[in-house]
Amino acid sequence: MTRHDPTPRPLGSGFTASNTADDVLRDVDLTGANALVTGGYSGLGLETTLALVRAGARVFVPARRPAVAARALRDVPAARVLPLDLADLGTVPTFADEVLRSVPVLDIVIAGAGVMACPETRVGPGWEAHFAINHLGHFALVNHLASGLTSRSRVVSVSSSGHFLSDLRWDDPHFRGDYDGWLAYAQSKTANALFALHLDALGAETGPRAYAVHPGSILTPLQRHVPREEWADLGWVRPDGSPSEGFKSPAQGAATAVWAATSPLLADRGGAYCQDCDVAEWATTDDMLVGGVKPWARDVVSAARLWELSAELTGLDEFSSVESRGTATRGPGR
Repeated sequence: MTRHDPTPRPLGSGFTASNTADDVLRDVDLTGANALVTGGYSGLGLETTLALVRAGARVFVPARRPAVAARALRDVPAARVLPLDLADLGTVPTFADEVLRSVPVLDIVIAGAGVMACPETRVGPGWEAHFAINHLGHFALVNHLASGLTSRSRVVSVSSSGHFLSDLRWDDPHFRGDYDGWLAYAQSKTANALFALHLDALGAETGPRAYAVHPGSILTPLQRHVPREEWADLGWVRPDGSPSEGFKSPAQGAATAVWAATSPLLADRGGAYCQDCDVAEWATTDDMLVGGVKPWARDVVSAARLWELSAELTGLDEFSSVESRGTATRGPGR
C-alpha cells in the first residue's frame, strides 16, 4: 500500500464547514483513548479538548501558563495539564517523559498551539518565533513522543490557509533580513503542512499517520497581536464587530482536526491536507476564505528538506530509522 496519495481529492465525508467537533465525534467512541492537544486550553484548542473528552478520551494539555490552563479546565477531570513551553526546547523532554510514564501509547496528537503576526521575537539560539514555536517546537515534541506513537496513532498538524502567502524561505527562514510578521506566520503554516507530509512518509508501516488541517477562519486569542482597529480592514469583522460571513465558530473550527484524528476515511490517505472535514482540493484562487492547498505545501521534496533542516536545528530525528520502530500492523485509527 502506498503511504502517500499526492492527489488532493475530497472523499465525501458527509460533513461540511458548518459542522462542529461534537457533530464529527457524535458516533465515535474514544473511551480508553489517550490524546494530547497543544494549545488545548484556549480558543480552538479548548474546543478540541472538550470535544475529545466528551467522546471518552483522556487528554494531556501542555501549557506555557499552567495556572491559566488549570482554570480553563478546572471542571474537566479527564484533561491533565502539564507545563511545556514550545519556545523553550529544554522543557520538551521533561514533558514528554511524564506523558509516556503515564500512558504507553498516544492515540491522538493534535499540534494546534501557535502565534500569529507577532512582533519580531527571537527564541532559543536566535530562531524566529513563528518558525520556532509553530513548527520547531512541535517537531521536537513529536520526536520526543516517538516511542508512544504506533501504527494506530494519528498526528494532526494545524496549518492554515495563511500558507498561501509564503513558501519556505530557504535562504532566510529566521528572517535575519527584513522582518514581516505575516510572512513569518505564513511560512510557519507551510512548515506545519510539510511536517505532516514527511512524518507520515517516515512512519512507513509502523509509525503514526499524520495529517495537516486548515481549521477555517475563526476569531480566537490567536489574533491577539493584530490591533482590533485593523480587523475590519482585513475583512475579519462587520461594521458592528461581529465576525464576517464565512468565519466559523470555535466549535466549527475544531471540527476538521478531530475529523482528521478519527475518520476511517483517511486510513489510506496519510499526509493529506484537510479543510471543512474533508481532504482539500488544490487552491485555484488566493482567497483564503475559499481555501484549498497550494502546491508548495504538498511538495514532498520540500517536506524532506524541511525535516532535514529541523533535525539539524533541534538535534532530533526519531523517525528516520524504520528498523528501530515496532512491527504492529497498521490499523484504521480510532
